[in-house]
Amino acid sequence: MNSVLDRTKQALDGFERREIGINGVNTVVYIAGTGSPLVYLHGSGTFTGFGFARPWMDSHRVIIPYHPGYGESADDDRIDSVQDYVLHYLDLFDALGLETLNMVGSSLGGWIASEIAVMQPKRLDKLVLVAPGGLYVDDVPSADLFSVHPRDLASYLVADPSILTPFFPEGHDLDFMTLRYRETTSSARLTWERPGNPKLGQWLHRISCQTLLLWGDKDRVKPPGQADRWLKLLPNARIEVMKGVGHLPLDERADAADLVLKFLKEKAGVAKTTKSQTRKVS
Repeated sequence: MNSVLDRTKQALDGFERREIGINGVNTVVYIAGTGSPLVYLHGSGTFTGFGFARPWMDSHRVIIPYHPGYGESADDDRIDSVQDYVLHYLDLFDALGLETLNMVGSSLGGWIASEIAVMQPKRLDKLVLVAPGGLYVDDVPSADLFSVHPRDLASYLVADPSILTPFFPEGHDLDFMTLRYRETTSSARLTWERPGNPKLGQWLHRISCQTLLLWGDKDRVKPPGQADRWLKLLPNARIEVMKGVGHLPLDERADAADLVLKFLKEKAGVAKTTKSQTRKVS
């Protein structure tokens, strides 16, 4: 029986696997397709894989790195803040020769992506944030996944827990257990004491590129009410809210990847979507 990690690799069949040393850390990156660069930054768990990214290959050079401490990349206990990841990725972009790029970030990856965009706004063509972390929204708090019992975790991540069944092992899977331990430890190092950046909202005005917020209306980790705060602070953003979807839209619905692709193909504009203009996707 193949391990969960083996199945993840199979979902990336056709991608070129590269190992790149970044500041002494062996970083695994998968690359496929042609066109303008599109970097995907994953969340705090990688066991569902990245099969949703395959449609993007037809029009973009899709680049999927594993964060240090996650998936196939090496561990690095020197990294203990999102700012460390930001600098890691700026080094990686330089190593790949990416002067400008599109970026999609989910959850933790959305936090990292937003911090990158704050630091180097002119480097981005377009930005997609999928239920991003990082922003403190006191009146709509995030769930503390470290306090959620493992048996309840799936119901927090997705609206229909059966969606995750194919991604869990059928029996004893040492690779899966090791992966989850490493990624949980890496996430705890980042967010146990600092689940967000209290100053992020102060600097989101620097993100000048067109930005798409993608959210599920059943998200229990980052409740969709948080999106209002992001919309208020981002100067050129709009939102797509997907009905009946939880915290992992790209894993839950195939048309989530299509929404991302449609946004990336749109011509540049400056119109900002207000709360009353928020589009809900059934």
